[in-house]
Amino acid sequence: MTTHGRITLMAAGELRDAIDAHRRGDTAAAVHALMSIDPESWHAIEHRLNILGGTLTELLATRQTDHNPQ
Repeated sequence: MTTHGRITLMAAGELRDAIDAHRRGDTAAAVHALMSIDPESWHAIEHRLNILGGTLTELLATRQTDHNPQ
């Protein structure tokens, strides 16, 4: 395990579900999926996004733009 924790398989699935729900416009399902992520995995997700220079908000905005080009 790294200093910044690990992302469990369940948390990865919940993150995927949150992104998919957000893309569909289902805010309640997206929030539910995000709230289901355990704290250690959440910290690890945030850390990895930070290394890449982004945030979850930016990731969701990018995914929304990818599926709804103007």
